[in-house]
Amino acid sequence: MAEAASFANIWVPFCRKHNIEPRNPETYFNLKKDPYKNKVLSDFVKDRRRVKREYDEFKVRINGLPDSIRRRSDAYHAREELKAMKEQRQKKEDEPVEVIKIKKATWMADGTHWPGTWLTPAPDHSKGDHAGIIQVMLKPPSDEPLCGTSDDSRVIDFTDVDIRLPMLVYVSREKRPGYDHNKKAGAMNALVRASAIMSNGAFILNLDCDHYIYNSQAMREGMCFMMDRGGDRICYVQFPQRFEGIDPSDRYANRNTVFFDGNMRALDGLQGPVYVGTGCLFRRVALYGFDPPRSKEHSADFCSCCFGQRRKRATLANTSEENRALRMGDSDDEEMNLSLAPKMFGNSNLLIDSIPVAEFQGRPLADHPSVKNGRPPGALTIPRDLLDASTVAEAISVISCWYEEKTEWGQRVGWIYGSVTEDVVTGYRMHNRGWRSIYCVTKRDAFRGTAPINLTDRLHQVLRWATGSVEIFFSRNNAFLASSRMKVLQRIAYLNVGIYPFTSVFLIVYCFLPALSLFSGQFIVQTLNVTFLVYLLIITITLCTLAVLEVKWSGIELEEWWRNEQFWLIGGTSAHLAAVFQGLLKVVAGVEISFTLTSKSAGDDDDDEFADLYIVKWTSLMIPPLVIMMVNLIAIAVGISRTIYSVIPQWSRLLGGVFFSFWVLAHLYPFAKGLMGRRGRTPTIVFVWSGLIAIIISLLWVAINPPAGSNQIGGSFQFP
Repeated sequence: MAEAASFANIWVPFCRKHNIEPRNPETYFNLKKDPYKNKVLSDFVKDRRRVKREYDEFKVRINGLPDSIRRRSDAYHAREELKAMKEQRQKKEDEPVEVIKIKKATWMADGTHWPGTWLTPAPDHSKGDHAGIIQVMLKPPSDEPLCGTSDDSRVIDFTDVDIRLPMLVYVSREKRPGYDHNKKAGAMNALVRASAIMSNGAFILNLDCDHYIYNSQAMREGMCFMMDRGGDRICYVQFPQRFEGIDPSDRYANRNTVFFDGNMRALDGLQGPVYVGTGCLFRRVALYGFDPPRSKEHSADFCSCCFGQRRKRATLANTSEENRALRMGDSDDEEMNLSLAPKMFGNSNLLIDSIPVAEFQGRPLADHPSVKNGRPPGALTIPRDLLDASTVAEAISVISCWYEEKTEWGQRVGWIYGSVTEDVVTGYRMHNRGWRSIYCVTKRDAFRGTAPINLTDRLHQVLRWATGSVEIFFSRNNAFLASSRMKVLQRIAYLNVGIYPFTSVFLIVYCFLPALSLFSGQFIVQTLNVTFLVYLLIITITLCTLAVLEVKWSGIELEEWWRNEQFWLIGGTSAHLAAVFQGLLKVVAGVEISFTLTSKSAGDDDDDEFADLYIVKWTSLMIPPLVIMMVNLIAIAVGISRTIYSVIPQWSRLLGGVFFSFWVLAHLYPFAKGLMGRRGRTPTIVFVWSGLIAIIISLLWVAINPPAGSNQIGGSFQFP
């Protein structure tokens, strides 16, 4: 962090001076386009070379830090051992010196112990057992622009360039054995509390560690929605996810363009898109569990129109301007009573005092009569209070592991606990209070990240998402239980989020039906008459027309739509089915589910950017789709052989069954290609188990429902 803050003193002003995009140095210096195009300043070439040299040196220092820290810690450890032995000799001159064992700590450059996790784990200094840490790396900037000067000591001339840097704070929450830390949701809530005391910005940008800012103006564009007239009812602005490092064919639909460019755009016309866990700009007050302003005006509960209006207006008249818009969600109480705030937010007075300030700062500017509860011009020009030791100490206390006890954090406040997909639940709670969200698609991608291109990693990712959806369906966050403030179509959208994994059961049946019809010799319908073919043609044309309209409306390419359809079947017959069983086990038997983080690293082949695409990793999720493939292949062979050797070949019936089996196999083609790897390194156990299961299913079906005729396959399994 210290090295990054030091390099930022050069990198950030350089980006401002020459309008650099993107502002991720690793991405910028690896751009394939001409970096000097459209650069009008004469000193750009010289500045870029100097910054590139500084960045290369910065990377060398970063890569050498682990060895440097280890050597420094070993040196301090040896010194402490010698010091302890010397003290022992002085105390026990005549007795033999015993071997002294001293904990091998991790030392910082100032000669003190690192308060967090040590290289050699020890009590109070191990993963899951360490103190909370807050370190201010860069102090808050001044209110007025601070321009650079032509100083010879600087690497680059930053004259007339704003050289201010935003405040940078390192935060590591306290972790102790016996406390549930609630993974990402708990970490985000700790950051919300610490930032409320340290900076208290009205808006919070949430980015995953594998994403970076690709458009430096993205946050400003998101704030424009929230600061616009009527924008005070917007709880968050969700940006689409864009990915790098994906194979050109996008074999496993990692880009997910159908969801981000189709579904999310459609939801933007309702109450807003769902929160997808990253690339989202939040209104801080919405995270605190408050209702949106004027929530009673938009509520469907009309009983208050006849009773209690005068009392409500009198209460509003006596409420201070800054607290007028604050209301707690999921409650019928009137304006929030700050005396009850400790039960909601904890016993930190600084945190509670920051709430109305954050709400006031996030209001739209009162520059028009239509703006209600607006912020007067110039209200944000008040200088920021300086950080002192007591403020930092208070921030450390709110990230302690015990702070959330007997509070509403994780229940009604902040990120919601109790689900693998805490992001969807958190967004659902906000929409349930009456907030709305916005989907912001910028001309230049706002953020970019990485995605798993390996088949196994992709299936595990989908399994985690689907399991979270099953948890939502069986919890109080089911859309059936939504309040009247959520729109009907928005409720249906959230209901689909919880139901879609259960469609895997029917999908499995649909994938086996064509094969079973070929085994039994009986098609899905008795005869392929004209009526059936007409109905089938109408349904097919209707589905194709809808698909084409969706593709044209959302700007999705046909190949991307087809890849999404293929992986929908692959994931539906594997990860979604497993998620249903895992979710039922958790709900019925209370079996907790543990997930590994999705691996997004490249393969061992440094020369191939997509080496990880060809790595085959065994997982039980591969068995169902592989069984479907083998059963359909065997069924096609059986159907063709039966038709050839039959007395009166019924080619029309065979054609129908083979067509549907081929349609299933066409959807599973990316899965089969992924199993082949690069050099056919598929584990043998995959084919052994899948082959056995496929043969057993095939023989059982023929034995249970043998085809008619003595010359065809019968219950004794006699082939013609």
